[in-house]
Amino acid sequence: MPWHPHRLRDTDVWARVDVDGAIVQDSEGRVEIIYKAESGAKVYRAGARNLGRLPGATVDVAAGEAAAPSAPKKSEVPANAIHVWTDGACSGNPGPAGLGVVVVDGAETREISEYLGEATNNIAELTAILRGLSSVAVEHRKDRPVIVYSDSAYSIGLLSQNWKAKANVELVAALRAVTKTFKDLRFVKVLAHSGIPLNERVDQLATGAVSRRR
Repeated sequence: MPWHPHRLRDTDVWARVDVDGAIVQDSEGRVEIIYKAESGAKVYRAGARNLGRLPGATVDVAAGEAAAPSAPKKSEVPANAIHVWTDGACSGNPGPAGLGVVVVDGAETREISEYLGEATNNIAELTAILRGLSSVAVEHRKDRPVIVYSDSAYSIGLLSQNWKAKANVELVAALRAVTKTFKDLRFVKVLAHSGIPLNERVDQLATGAVSRRR
């Protein structure tokens, strides 16, 4: 199978291509990708619109099985927790950007899809978390456990591992200030484009915001 290097948001991957080097899309516009160009690597799927072609040689690798959709770990998740799923999208990086948020509070689900104008993917990811937490805070539910799900290692590192912000300093400072107002706030890193339903949904909301604006 031929694979060519591509950029998937903030991660380098290899995408399935044909003999002419063009990515192979299914009927839903998704492309098979692998994170390591090695025999037996698990195969994931990503939206073609989220892939950017990189320079480099096409490699022929016999990839392994399709990765099974995985759910985030549910170790000791409080029954009354509010779940905030977030994602940011950017066409061009920087370019037209949007965010998607799904807030799940028991049987209640609320969605946010917002166009951000010209921005980077990292700004979109951080702003999505900010919108999600602000939505919860407005309804005075900060005293309950809140779990934020994001596929952005950059955002998770800044907000839960005390990474130093080298860019987007003001946005990070504002977001950190909001996080401190919650009594029990947790962050969960989820694998992007692996079939987790709500992660896929916030991706649709984010990319849809960009598409509608454009």
